[in-house]
Amino acid sequence: MSVLDKIQALREKFPRAEQQLAEYILANPDQIRDMPSQKLAQQVGISQASVVRFTQKLGYKGYPDFKFALTDSLYRQEHADMPKLHGEISLDDNFTAMSKKLLASKINVLQKTQAINNQKQFEQAAQVLKSAKRILLCGKGGSALVAKDFSYKLQKLGMAALAESDTHIQLANIANYAANDVLIIISESGETFDSVKITEQAKQNNVQIISITSFGNNTIARLAQHNLYTVADEGSARLSSILARNAQELVIDILFILLTQSYAAGRKMLAASNQSVDSFLARKR
Repeated sequence: MSVLDKIQALREKFPRAEQQLAEYILANPDQIRDMPSQKLAQQVGISQASVVRFTQKLGYKGYPDFKFALTDSLYRQEHADMPKLHGEISLDDNFTAMSKKLLASKINVLQKTQAINNQKQFEQAAQVLKSAKRILLCGKGGSALVAKDFSYKLQKLGMAALAESDTHIQLANIANYAANDVLIIISESGETFDSVKITEQAKQNNVQIISITSFGNNTIARLAQHNLYTVADEGSARLSSILARNAQELVIDILFILLTQSYAAGRKMLAASNQSVDSFLARKR
């Protein structure tokens, strides 16, 4: 994920002073390539140390490393061949404009989500799932649909996966889960009240927790041992829930394919599952 995308994704979660710094960087990325940290601090009205801490919070060793990443990000933007966004979908858009904007938004979100997660994160999550005795998947609203979808995929691999959207049932189940069980908690904000409570109960029971949340510091991600992230366009009210679900689906699909590739016993069960469905459909013809 590019440095500008990181800042954009985290902007609303920074303290006020860091929000001002983030907004200045997003508005003036070309100028900052040649700007020392002291001058940037003066422009924003904060200390030089605050600028350095901000870059470290983004995952860089310091300001020089941050500027190098920024330069690389700007170069990639200038030479990218990917479809460009042309603003939020409006009521005045005709069908062609609407569909093109929607497609571009989806591509943008999927690319950012793919870039923000690394191979090690997925491999660790896959290993936890392969070792799990039971798996509970939880989410609210659109995230509940993604959880249900993933539970079906995991069941085809022979895993004891259960998806529930009712908070009372979720709590009743997780209360009896232990260290050899897994909770997959899906929440775009990472702050949904019911989902936080489920995650807290799982943490108390030493359950292994895999979170799928928006990138950045949030309660559910802090409670989980394994974090996978999504990126959605928070600035587009009409598209936010659609894009969040697309990003979540990409994460679970990558994880499912990784499990299929690395889990021989699961592949056999998947083949048996597919064969059973094929045989049923053949008899109906």
